[in-house]
Amino acid sequence: MTDKEQLIQQISVAMGKTKVLELTKIVQKNNFKLRDLIDLTFDGNKKLAFRAAWLLENVFLQRPESYLTDIEYLIGNFANVTNGSCQRHYAKIAMHLTSPKALPAIQQKLQDIDMEIVVNQCFEWLIDPKVLIAVKAFGAETIFNLRHRYPWVADELSEQLEYLMRNGSPAIQSRGKKLLNYLHPSA
Repeated sequence: MTDKEQLIQQISVAMGKTKVLELTKIVQKNNFKLRDLIDLTFDGNKKLAFRAAWLLENVFLQRPESYLTDIEYLIGNFANVTNGSCQRHYAKIAMHLTSPKALPAIQQKLQDIDMEIVVNQCFEWLIDPKVLIAVKAFGAETIFNLRHRYPWVADELSEQLEYLMRNGSPAIQSRGKKLLNYLHPSA
C-alpha cells in the first residue's frame, strides 16, 4: 500500500485493533505520507474519518520522531476536528506530544510551533457538554502539559476541572483530582 486510494480501500471496512496494528506497520514501512492520513481524518464519511484517526494515532505515537516535519501540519488542523470520534484520537496525540516525557526532538519541534490553537481547542472541548469524557480528559492533560508555556492556562484549567468534577463521571473525577493536586499541591 503506497497511495491514498489503497489506504482508503483498507479503512473503508470495519476494522479492529489487530487490523489497525497491521495497517500501522504497512504505513510505516511504505513511508506513507502522514499528511494524507491527516487529511483522511476530515473525510465526509464519519466512519472512514474515525478509522483514519485511529490509524493516525497508532502510526504517530509509535514513532513520532519519524514525523517531525508533519507535526506543524497536524497542529494546524487541530481546530478543524469536529468529528467526535476523531477528537479523541487528536486529543490523545496532543497529550503525548506535549508530555514532559516526549522525546527531546518532539519537545524541540514544539518550541517552534504556536500551540495556542491546541490550548484553545482543548478548552472548547472541556466546555462543550456534547464532547466525550475521554476527549475532555486528554484535553485537560494537554492543557496541563502546556501550563508552563502559557501560564494563564493553569487558573482557567483549575476552574474548568472543578466545574466538571461537580457532577462528572468517575473518569473526569480521577483525572481532575490528579491534575488539581499537581496545580495546587498544598491544597
